[in-house]
Amino acid sequence: MSTHVAPHPTATAKESVDLFQKCRDFTRADEVKAAGFYPYFRAIEENEGPVVQIEGRKVIMAGSNNYLGLTAHPKVKEAAIRAVEKYGTGCSGSRYLTGTLDLHNELEARLAKFLHKEACLLFSTGYQTGQGIIPTLVQRGEYVVTDKDNHACIVAGYMMAKGMFAEIVRYKHNDMNDLERVIKRLPLEAGKLVVSDGVFSTTGEIVHLPDLIPIAKKYNARILVDDAHAIGVIGKGGKGTASHFGVEDQIDMTMGTFSKTFASLGGFVVGEERVINYLKHQSPALIFSASPTPASVAAALAALDILEKEPQRIDRLLRNAEKMRSGFKALGFNVLDGQSAVVPVIVGDDMIAFQFWRALFDAGVFVNAFISPGVPPGMQMLRTSYMSAHEDVHLDRILELFGEVGKKLGLLN
Repeated sequence: MSTHVAPHPTATAKESVDLFQKCRDFTRADEVKAAGFYPYFRAIEENEGPVVQIEGRKVIMAGSNNYLGLTAHPKVKEAAIRAVEKYGTGCSGSRYLTGTLDLHNELEARLAKFLHKEACLLFSTGYQTGQGIIPTLVQRGEYVVTDKDNHACIVAGYMMAKGMFAEIVRYKHNDMNDLERVIKRLPLEAGKLVVSDGVFSTTGEIVHLPDLIPIAKKYNARILVDDAHAIGVIGKGGKGTASHFGVEDQIDMTMGTFSKTFASLGGFVVGEERVINYLKHQSPALIFSASPTPASVAAALAALDILEKEPQRIDRLLRNAEKMRSGFKALGFNVLDGQSAVVPVIVGDDMIAFQFWRALFDAGVFVNAFISPGVPPGMQMLRTSYMSAHEDVHLDRILELFGEVGKKLGLLN
């Protein structure tokens, strides 16, 4: 009897699929570049806050998340420089092992106090923070209940939780009736985490927390709010969405980022000490990531100092955003209502969004073009966002150009 074992049959050339073929087939970006309308990955050569230099010329920046204009603040830059001089450029380890500095502990204590919670934990990026919290807390037999329009960092977090055999339930955007419809179907005794953006990053809308909270409590759910676009923007002294509604003591956890108001890089979560302690010892995203750099932590600390000492920056920021919201409406644009620093102008078509962006950029204004599938069809937009450092001369010029371009593209009469 032969003992020869036939080799495992291999796929024929016709049947085989090259993993990279999808990359070669992706030509949408090339087509937009060829048409001259590509708005992404534009290199900023100098950053002065409301005015930046791109491609050798000065441009009014109306697309940044630098809400309080602190990325170029002398105190923030000096704090980062001093930290590099004292600690070096990196921590060379995770927080769990050799990567914790006294700066990390100081910022955690300061943020917990600022947001009226027992404890805080830092993560290396804002995007990573959701992945550090959600799959660590929500596992087999438990539920993540999430707004359909939540930020991609939350989506990444609950997809990881799904890999831990958690169940994912989505409800219609900011629709509390639909939240109750879906959550009441779940086992009352099961652990649940309701997750929502505080200020939704695309539209600038604010979650209806006063309606969300009683529903979550009624059905045995904890609450996590992502305040990336809310802290330093809304609430008393810039304390975020829960403060905006006066419900700080009714929110279990708030997460945020340093890449916006805090003029740096990193993320954090605040909450009950026992919960933060659990995350500190169980979250793979924390344990296996290099800790936030000395410069980024020092910069965030300096930005927090300025936020606490100069709350008038928030007033200027919201005044600027409201001026633009009202100004766009007066011109005749379709503008989503909100109370944050994000002011979206709906144009409803991918190519119009690209053409509008290009005309504004050529005239000296930078905004963000959001197209499908990043937004639903018909919701393509130019997402503008503002800083406390914008002056009326900047804002008036933006409105003037929007009016001119809107008429040329047939969006205005």
